[in-house]
Amino acid sequence: MKNRAFALIIVLTAIASLIYYFESQKVSVPSEVDILDENSIESDIPAENSESSGSNQAQVQERISDYIPDEKAIASKSANFQQAPELRGIAGYINTDDSISIANQKGKVVLVDFWTYTCINCIRTLPYIKEWHDKYKDKGLVIIGVHTPEFEFEKDYNNVKQAAEKYRLQYPIVQDNSYSTWRAYNNRFWPRKYLIDIDGFVRYDHIGEGAYAETEMKIQELLQERAERMGMEQDISMEISRPEDAVSITGNIGTPELYLGYDFTRGNFGNEEGLPANRIVDYTLPEKMLDNYIYLEGKWKVNADNIESEEEGARLILNYDAKVLNIVAGSDSEAEIEVFIDGKKADESTKGGDIGTSGIAKVNEERLYNLADYEYGKHRIEIVAKGKRFKLYTFTFG
Repeated sequence: MKNRAFALIIVLTAIASLIYYFESQKVSVPSEVDILDENSIESDIPAENSESSGSNQAQVQERISDYIPDEKAIASKSANFQQAPELRGIAGYINTDDSISIANQKGKVVLVDFWTYTCINCIRTLPYIKEWHDKYKDKGLVIIGVHTPEFEFEKDYNNVKQAAEKYRLQYPIVQDNSYSTWRAYNNRFWPRKYLIDIDGFVRYDHIGEGAYAETEMKIQELLQERAERMGMEQDISMEISRPEDAVSITGNIGTPELYLGYDFTRGNFGNEEGLPANRIVDYTLPEKMLDNYIYLEGKWKVNADNIESEEEGARLILNYDAKVLNIVAGSDSEAEIEVFIDGKKADESTKGGDIGTSGIAKVNEERLYNLADYEYGKHRIEIVAKGKRFKLYTFTFG
């Protein structure tokens, strides 16, 4: 009897041991109380432990930052807004690589900026775009500069990269040399900005310069929508940007942008010889010269998108109405031009930033050159080529 009882105790002990072993191998399923409440993490961290608080908050935001579509919101937007077209036909990438796309920005607010590096209107918007990038890049804004060239030389990757470095642009830039993205957005202007929301819809667009406060307020609105969708306690209401290097137009500009070349000129050319394609013409100045018309003297070659000096002393005269005068110009080698404003050699009171103390500007790479920065009003500029191969594409004013 004692032996039988002893054997029973051994068996029961063995069974208990086996039960304990198998129970210890199971995966523990947390109860509702054990599940981490992401919205309450910050309040659970001691206030004095700010480093730990920041670290844990970053981890929480990282966990909830993945884009989750809101089908109801998307359905509502589909009835009122256009889905943003994808980037197409991209020929080069600056500050990014070929993985960039509109589709993979879902969950972000995207500002698409169509620009080109010799466009003065585009250049004047850059201080604002740079400041928006600095202020909002960590709050969910992605800026994509779509560089769509106006002239053939603007297709060159190194030229665009050099311009991006000159203007200290840190955000992604893609080269739309074939105008594929331009056409996808049905765009016809430089500059033009499109704002795309968290779900990929175009919620705002603006043509040209200006409306900076309006655009930034829309950026804030879309970023706030993003923060609320993702459950982030984030206040986007920031002071509207006023960049120190921004240029303000405070007076009248009475002269439009003027183009040269047989494919680009739009009627503001004054010589009766005209602009015959791919010809070297010996121009003569007429007795009377109208405002806002370009006049040539001497030998110039007429190219598709520019005119090119063919002799020492070839001249150009323009009566214009503005404060600032710029040219888009270049040369196959280094060229020099002498500049006169209102009948006098350009000096400290009248000259632009690209003219030296002797009234001479050196022209080498194709870019925008600032020749005059005087007072608002009517003026006359005279440009004298110091030799061959000076190429002049366009005049712009400010």
